[in-house]
Amino acid sequence: MSGRLLILAWHNVDPTWCFPASRGAGARGLERQLAFLGRRCNVVPLADALRALDRDDPLPPRAVALTFDDGYRDQLELATPMLSRLGLPATFFLVPGLLDGTARAWWELLAWTFTRSTRDAVAWEGRTLGLRDDGERRRSLAAVLEALKRRDHLGRDAALDELSERCSPDGKLEEQASFLDWDGARQLARRGFTVASHSLNHAILAEEPTPAQEDDLALSRRRLQGELDIPVKLLAYPNGKQPDYSRATIAAARGAGYSHALTTVEGWNRPTTAPYEIRRFVLQPERGVPGLMIVPLHPAWARVRAVRNRHR
Repeated sequence: MSGRLLILAWHNVDPTWCFPASRGAGARGLERQLAFLGRRCNVVPLADALRALDRDDPLPPRAVALTFDDGYRDQLELATPMLSRLGLPATFFLVPGLLDGTARAWWELLAWTFTRSTRDAVAWEGRTLGLRDDGERRRSLAAVLEALKRRDHLGRDAALDELSERCSPDGKLEEQASFLDWDGARQLARRGFTVASHSLNHAILAEEPTPAQEDDLALSRRRLQGELDIPVKLLAYPNGKQPDYSRATIAAARGAGYSHALTTVEGWNRPTTAPYEIRRFVLQPERGVPGLMIVPLHPAWARVRAVRNRHR
């Protein structure tokens, strides 16, 4: 037995505008990853494992919890049949605003805008964004994604509208088509999976005023509990890196009644880990089992990683 927990996170399974991959590679890779984890690790329910850490109770060796963020539709259609077949528990962090279509999946909209742009380049805020080929589009997307993460939701929406006008994308994006609705969320809960909060509208919380953060997290939890008739005690911060949440965010999460909040800061979780700064490793399904090498599933793996990092 041990007192350590690894938490893994995925987003989409199939490729999307923002996360491109070869068709079918995500489903094949995720199935191999899950099968490997089922054989080599003890996959435990996230909420139970976090309560055990709170009490300093032992966990089984190589304890791993599985999570999925954002509520992409293929999580229900592709990931849950694999999880059920393998007998693996998982937690799905959902966004009420995406479930009812009132929030924008801004990262996907931006990627679609650049990919379908009819311009070779556009000027935006003192820089030229190249859009002539896949390489230029990916570099421009990466730069603008990072810039927009540092804005509140009103500033981000204004920038998206401006970029859309300048890029003149061909066609119309059906934003909701890639994401679950409330019926899909209910199916997750009926199939025995844990549903938790990923904020109300997927705002980068630290960029919002404190009252807005408090309202967002409280309303997200209340809506999920009311619509799904389940208790909701867990939160995952959108994006989840250290600049994306703050002391005010942590206080808002505690005040809204969440018992724990998850980041995407990598590392083990132990009894000493702060309950509102739980760590996770984000994985790409299309990378298959080799993609798990970023995760120290065994102490020897951590030593291998340390050696590799010293020689970079």
